[in-house]
Amino acid sequence: METPLDGPGWRCLWPAHCDLGEGPIWDAARQLLWFVDIERSTIHRLDPATGERRDWAAPCRVGSIGLRASGGFVAGTKLGFAFLDPDTDSFEVIDHPEPDFPTNRFNDGKVDPHGNFWAGTMDDLKRDRSGVLYRLGADRRWTSIDTGYGISNGPTFSPDGRTLYHTDTVDRTTFAFDLAADGEVSNRRVFRVWKDISGNPDGMTTDAEGHLWVAFWGGWCIRRVAPDGEIVAEHKLPASNITSMAFGGPRLDRLFVTSAAQELDADAAAAQPLAGGLFEVLGHGVTGLPGGIYLG
Repeated sequence: METPLDGPGWRCLWPAHCDLGEGPIWDAARQLLWFVDIERSTIHRLDPATGERRDWAAPCRVGSIGLRASGGFVAGTKLGFAFLDPDTDSFEVIDHPEPDFPTNRFNDGKVDPHGNFWAGTMDDLKRDRSGVLYRLGADRRWTSIDTGYGISNGPTFSPDGRTLYHTDTVDRTTFAFDLAADGEVSNRRVFRVWKDISGNPDGMTTDAEGHLWVAFWGGWCIRRVAPDGEIVAEHKLPASNITSMAFGGPRLDRLFVTSAAQELDADAAAAQPLAGGLFEVLGHGVTGLPGGIYLG
C-alpha cells in the first residue's frame, strides 16, 4: 500500500528518509529550499515550484548552513567552520574552535540580520555538557558566546534583530539574549523551560509577528510561541522526531519542516513511513522573515 503524502494540515514534499534532517534555509534569490542530513553528510535542495530535487555529498557531517553574500554557504561541520558551494563542489575549512574535543560536532546554526553566523556544538556521544554557542563574524573570526550545553539547538532572532534565542535540548530550556548590531550579547535569561508538554525543543524560526516556531523532537509537532512564552498554536505532523523549520516561497508564507528517522526502533519506523521527510505545514496563516546572509 502506497504511503499518502498528505494529511490534515500537512503535506510531504520529499520523503527523503533522512537519518537526521536539519537546518532548512530559504534561498530567496533562487527560490530554493536547502536542508541537510547530518548523519549522512548530505545537502539537499528542493525547488518547490517545479518539485525538482537534488542532493550533494559533503566531505564530513554538516550540522547547519547559511547563505553567504559571495556565493555558496557558510557551515558548521564536524571539521569546524567551513565555506562550501555545492555548485562548484568546493569545501574550505576556516577554523576549528574545538580541536581538543574530538567527540564534539557542530549542530544547529543560523545567520543573524547583521550578517554573523551563529552555530552551536554538542557531544556526539551525548555524554558530556561540552556544547558551546559560537558566533562567526564577517571577519571570519569566531567567538565563544555561551558554554555548558548538552545539545545546542535552534538559534533564531527577533524581527528587529535585537534578541537572540538559543536552546539546550537536554535541559528543555530556551534562553534569550540581548543582541547588539556588532554581534555582542548581554542579559542572558531563561525564555521558557518546556515542562509538561510532549517532546523536547529542537530547531526554531521566527515569524513576522515576532512569534517563535519551535520543533519538538519526540513531540510529533511544531508549536507557535508568543514573545511572552505562551504556546498559541500546535501543528501535528506524521513523524515523531521533528527537527526544524523555515519560512519560504515568494511571499514567505510557506512553512517547510524537517524531520529525522534516527532513534526509531523497527516498530516505530514501520508506523512512521514518512519519518525523515520534508514537510509543509498548511493553513498556519502567517508569514516569515527574510533569512540573514553571512557577510564574510
